[in-house]
Amino acid sequence: MSYIVQIPSQLSSHLRALRKAKGLSQADLGVRLGLSQARIARIEGDPSSISVEQLLRVLSALGVRVSLELLPSEDAADITLPPMTSSSTGTISKSPTTPDTTDEDGDW
Repeated sequence: MSYIVQIPSQLSSHLRALRKAKGLSQADLGVRLGLSQARIARIEGDPSSISVEQLLRVLSALGVRVSLELLPSEDAADITLPPMTSSSTGTISKSPTTPDTTDEDGDW
């Protein structure tokens, strides 16, 4: 099954659906990742709060792999994304916030 993700809110609902399809509670997924249930809830609520590396770890724990697919040019023209900014280090980030990648107990 494929899950199309073009905006963070789609990723949020897909993460929740994938976890439930695996029969996992947020606490169960947290145990697999070494995170608290509260952190899993925050990740599901706002997946932009974690790094790509951390997202890949969550997806792996859910038994999912990432595949990138080119859109036909007419479909790609219809996508509206939030503005991106580049820093002096050359990294690109979503404006205007910086993700919070720490948990109250020191985990991401």
